[in-house]
Amino acid sequence: MKNTGKKELVGTEGKLLLDMIRRLNHRNATDNLLKLITKTHPADTAWVFRHLSDHERKEVFNILAQTDQVGEFLKELDESIMVPLIENLTPQFMADVISEMASDDAADIIEVLPPDFATEIRSRMEQEDREEVDELLQYHPESAGGLMSPDFMSLDEELSVGEAIAKVQERSAEKEMVFYLYITFGEDKLAGVVSLRELLTNPPDRKLKNIMRENVLSVTTDMDQEEVAHVISQYNILAVPVVDGNYRLVGIVTVDDIIDVMREEATEAFFQMAGAGKDREILLKSTTENALIRAPWLFASWIGGVMALFIIGHFEEELTQVLALASFIPIIMGMGGNIATQSSTIVVRGIATGRINMEEFSKIIFKEMRVGIILGVLYGGFLGVLAFFGYAEPKLLGLVVGLSIFFSMAMAATVGTVIPLILKRLDIDAAVATGPFVTTAIDILGVLAYFMIAKFFLNL
Repeated sequence: MKNTGKKELVGTEGKLLLDMIRRLNHRNATDNLLKLITKTHPADTAWVFRHLSDHERKEVFNILAQTDQVGEFLKELDESIMVPLIENLTPQFMADVISEMASDDAADIIEVLPPDFATEIRSRMEQEDREEVDELLQYHPESAGGLMSPDFMSLDEELSVGEAIAKVQERSAEKEMVFYLYITFGEDKLAGVVSLRELLTNPPDRKLKNIMRENVLSVTTDMDQEEVAHVISQYNILAVPVVDGNYRLVGIVTVDDIIDVMREEATEAFFQMAGAGKDREILLKSTTENALIRAPWLFASWIGGVMALFIIGHFEEELTQVLALASFIPIIMGMGGNIATQSSTIVVRGIATGRINMEEFSKIIFKEMRVGIILGVLYGGFLGVLAFFGYAEPKLLGLVVGLSIFFSMAMAATVGTVIPLILKRLDIDAAVATGPFVTTAIDILGVLAYFMIAKFFLNL
């Protein structure tokens, strides 16, 4: 759990902290720097580290490593910053640090370290700590098993309320989220749940099985983290129990972990929709790495541009006859691409939040198609009138432009809706549809339709 006893700094105060740490480090004021770090929340120190140079990070971290908050600090760091810092430490030092951390946080750190170094650290850990971490490492990091904490409070259903209160008082310091007390029977199988409030307001001699709620919400170890996040947000709970294939209670996922998951998933989706890959730490990458991550996504736009180039070249004779046609190509491509991105984003977000019922596939498509038609009529009319009064010849240019905008926007809204829904049906991440792929397809189809309409009405 995060240390909440210290104030978290943001904005101007955060920048002031950054300047102070830089100045103290530059002056080699080790004692003052050590005092400042000790008084600062680890999350704020981690924020500062994002803005330090590699050399500054190493120097400040050597001082920070002397404090007892090094473990809290490491779990707040971005992976690309954390790994190089840890690799400079000894396996024994890291084993001591990790042993003091919550096992789920320890597993997250070991997961991203080079395998040889991680093995050395694990070999120096106490057997009990190592076994807890190893149990978590067997699950996929983005599953409920990879997220869960094994430090939860469970009580046998045959205990009385008085006995249960005594156990809570004895063991609660080392457990997470004791607001919920999970009741088990037999070989740790989940039977129900009792809130701490319910426990304290019942008679001491009453059995837990007589006061527990049996229909307890739970998730399985292999459930994807996005689905776990949906469960917790849907039912507004602080934690959800995790069970294995035998319905044995093995851990809990708490809301603070889910907040991180939601932020990560949203960041990935935004990057994918913008065509910038899905690496959440792209801003911390070098210039070369940044370019290499984004290059493949831009390839779709490049292909689209080349195809549009060939389409325009194919209609070169028509353009020569009516040069005014060239003036409207950018707006036709732009309006189609924009409405396609809007529709795709709305659908992708609706899928992510559960607001879209996949059984109403056609209803969603026709709704967005109607939106595209309405907006197409509106903007097609505006642009058609502009073309009619702006260009004396040919007389039907306004009609051609208006129809092209109408068709482009209606088609774009439909395609921008259909593609994410199809990808969802195929169990493919729908966010990839809203990047360059949809807008590129719309640009090509929009330009092609524009010239076909112009050729038909202008007898070119």
